[in-house]
Amino acid sequence: MVNSWDMAVERVQERLAAAPALRAVADEEGREFALWDLAACAEGELGESVDPAAIGPAEEARLRARLGESGREWPGGELYRRRYWLLGDVRPGAPTGPAVPVGTVAVDNWTKGAGQLAVSSLHLRPDARGRGLAAAALDRIYRAATAEGLSGYRLEADWAWPRAVRYYLRRGLWVRSWKHAIGLTRMPQLPPYQVREEQDRLVLLVADRPSGAPSGEVWTPLLAAGREGRWLRLDETAAYRQADGWVHDYARSTLALHLALAGRPLVRGPQWWAEAWRWSDGGEPEGLAQRIEQFERFGRRRGAEDRASAPPGAALPGAALPGAALPDGALPAPAPAPAPAHRPGAVAP
Repeated sequence: MVNSWDMAVERVQERLAAAPALRAVADEEGREFALWDLAACAEGELGESVDPAAIGPAEEARLRARLGESGREWPGGELYRRRYWLLGDVRPGAPTGPAVPVGTVAVDNWTKGAGQLAVSSLHLRPDARGRGLAAAALDRIYRAATAEGLSGYRLEADWAWPRAVRYYLRRGLWVRSWKHAIGLTRMPQLPPYQVREEQDRLVLLVADRPSGAPSGEVWTPLLAAGREGRWLRLDETAAYRQADGWVHDYARSTLALHLALAGRPLVRGPQWWAEAWRWSDGGEPEGLAQRIEQFERFGRRRGAEDRASAPPGAALPGAALPGAALPDGALPAPAPAPAPAHRPGAVAP
């Protein structure tokens, strides 16, 4: 039996297929799209810039072997998600003509969580970046989703590619989880937010338009994070304590990721660190600190495997992101490396 959300997703896909800057991937183009996915994973997880058109059988086998599960080519095509080409002409001043594929994006054929679309495979050729094409695609997906009564979209970004993570934060996405990757979301229930540095603290503020206030947005601080010795100090405002719903749930996770990317400590003390496992999926900053350690341990292990199999003198990209997630002298909690995502994560400029 088809439920109302399934019907809404189908209408969203119809809207996207009719958009001028998108083109649905034809059946005979499935193999080509898979190579673009592979190139995205190679850049995001291995630090290698690869032209999808230049990936031959030997190069494909090498990349998939290095990427492991995240480099697996998943069959099924349109059964699981609708795939689209991002269209544009990458040559400035080029004569007017048919738009050509310069990137990719995919949208699942069913909702996740609170009626959200799952976005994946967002990727642009390097020579097509900086022109707002990825941002326009995300905005288009959001408008299509909300127009059909859905709660926006969610996507994942690999911690090993901080450029993509920073990009999504600049786009105003909220952090919802960090179970296997950094999970981000845009929902109509979540207001615009900012993270500002004030007196050596990072402050998360949300936009509000209170009744009777002058026109324009009023920015209300919710959380402030600073340093107390070598530990994190996290302060709540009265506005945060009164907040409910998604804002209350995601504000701490969102500020935690901003702290991590700024090289600030995420741990408030030994007792908090000892219980970091409680927030291994999302929530308190100590959970993110533990997860980052696992992400980077996984990257170091893969780097060691690459070094063992590489010819002498081969240059190997690093997978770990330097930072100060853990305070000086803190011991990482022993835990297994996280399982990779079930399909290529969303990546963007």
